[in-house]
Amino acid sequence: MVNHGISTGGLFLIVGMLYERWHTKEMADFGGIWKVMPVFGGISLVISLSSMGLPGLNGFIGEFTILLGSLGSDFLGFAFTLFGTLGVILAAVYLLKMFQHVFMGELKKPLKDEEGYKLRWHEIAAFIPILIMIFWMGIQPIVFFNMLDISVDSIAALFVR
Repeated sequence: MVNHGISTGGLFLIVGMLYERWHTKEMADFGGIWKVMPVFGGISLVISLSSMGLPGLNGFIGEFTILLGSLGSDFLGFAFTLFGTLGVILAAVYLLKMFQHVFMGELKKPLKDEEGYKLRWHEIAAFIPILIMIFWMGIQPIVFFNMLDISVDSIAALFVR
């Protein structure tokens, strides 16, 4: 859930920044943002890939441990793992489609003010902790697993007899 919160929070931040510039949330109004805002496009790509579960990023750790846990479960088993894997694949498809539609191609709706294409310092400052957590949790998940061990062990003890 922590990984999902980080990735989803980043995606909502992206939508908010796009809305502040273009005053719309309709995907049909977007396109070609990568050409005019390459840094923003790169940050958005990392956050989207994190949400998809790309190895090396935080989303992979969450998805992999959930799928591994359901596969090893006596209650859930293979069918639930297969169903969960299908959900991961569909999520990757819609995130890739969103990224392609919003960031690639020709710019559909240019801004009136060229300054609007520049990321402001407070926008970059908002992305920095998200990006740090995405990479840190993806590369060093053991740090976070160790923090969760006591709580998880006490909850698991309630169910193991």
